[in-house]
Amino acid sequence: MTATMRPFHPSDLPGMYRVCLLTGAAGQDATPLYRDPDLLAHLYCGPYPVADPGLSLVVVDAGEIAGYVVATADTAAFDAWCERAWWPALRARYPLGDDPGDGTEDHVLVERIHHPTPSPEPPDAPAHLHIDLLPRLQGQGWGRRLIEGLSDALRARDVPGVHLGVDARNTRAIAFYEHLGFRRDETFAWGRRLVLDLR
Repeated sequence: MTATMRPFHPSDLPGMYRVCLLTGAAGQDATPLYRDPDLLAHLYCGPYPVADPGLSLVVVDAGEIAGYVVATADTAAFDAWCERAWWPALRARYPLGDDPGDGTEDHVLVERIHHPTPSPEPPDAPAHLHIDLLPRLQGQGWGRRLIEGLSDALRARDVPGVHLGVDARNTRAIAFYEHLGFRRDETFAWGRRLVLDLR
């Protein structure tokens, strides 16, 4: 069966959450890191298609979600929306807790839910994205197609640029983004911010 790319549908969310977890450790499977398998996607996948479904695309392979791109056209407005509409229910569901000392990182993400830091935003790239593909579809052009599809949607809204953050350990992903035309913008403790100009 040939993989296909299409717009997001609300029924895609469980599959997208699964892909987020399976690629969430600098591109590797993050399942051993989290007791709650949904936590990672609650931060880095779920709110985007809920806030703005028109900026989410999925790749379907063998009848299941195997990749996606999610985005917001306006990072500051998205952060405000999350504070109003996304974080409150999650804060009630996930109380703050200490590190259990077992190697899991749920407490780190719960801390971010309760105390999110504003997303650093370059002035020429107010949009930002997250993209994930299962290993079996990597290297086949799907990442490029997802980025191009999203870029077209952002240009239609007259957005000048889009940025993303990459774990510094994920050198393969950094090389991929640079090959697509992203430029290195800034380095942080967690990794690098890359920018794609859309004009």
